[in-house]
Amino acid sequence: MAFKAISTFAASDGEVDAILPAAITLAQREDAHLTACMLGVDMTPAGGFYMGASPLLLQETLERAQADAEALEARARRHLSGQPLRWATEAAVVQFGGLPSLVGLRARFSDLVVQGAPYAPDAAPSREAVIEAALFDGKAPVLVLPKGRLPDAFGQRIVVAWNQSAEALNAIRRALPLLRAADQVVVAIVDPPVHGPERSDPGGMLTGWLARHGVRCDVSVLARTLPRISEILLRHMADTDASLLVMGAYGHSRLREAILGGATRHVLEHAELPVFLAH
Repeated sequence: MAFKAISTFAASDGEVDAILPAAITLAQREDAHLTACMLGVDMTPAGGFYMGASPLLLQETLERAQADAEALEARARRHLSGQPLRWATEAAVVQFGGLPSLVGLRARFSDLVVQGAPYAPDAAPSREAVIEAALFDGKAPVLVLPKGRLPDAFGQRIVVAWNQSAEALNAIRRALPLLRAADQVVVAIVDPPVHGPERSDPGGMLTGWLARHGVRCDVSVLARTLPRISEILLRHMADTDASLLVMGAYGHSRLREAILGGATRHVLEHAELPVFLAH
């Protein structure tokens, strides 16, 4: 399946200016429809108002969020106006706790969601919530662009992280349009288990399946020479001059990754090149 419906979400001027040009470029490349959803996020915690004042203050915060969303939509339209592609914009108002429902509903009908890095110094608190909502509530793949742009060689060489998990396989399935178009795909397997089902041929069944889809790929079995698997994957990207990492997202729970860390969080914190995620 090709990417024919691409979405992006932004909650600040910086996000609009950073991510929308890249989303436009990708939509043009894929001949896809681009939907830009501009978010006015009310960050007031539930129950955060004192007795008797909440209706007035809540109305004021929602009106401010509405004004923010409309201003962002106008900014997005200036980026999109005159571009040779099919596009639509939307201004949406939501309280922070309601982001999963709003983003999830829209992401559900997208082939791909394009977002900026969630842990960048200038990232709004909503950015991480948007990515997780798209992955978990929308069941959509997310392309995270750490520098807010597509590299010139985007997708020419791709590293695929393979650990036999359902999340990794789903990410590979969802990334097939990119994998088929790539010049080189490297399936990276870090320290495969000696008693696992693929012990005699790590990645063999996966590469055979990919070959049937017209994907040219090689297998790299990597020793665990660094403390984190994510560090090994990012170093392998640099060694192979890759411009995209495809990986399953949150094999452990989000709470565990937030507290103890995990491959997904570490990659999103340190990646300098695009990361394609699916859960």
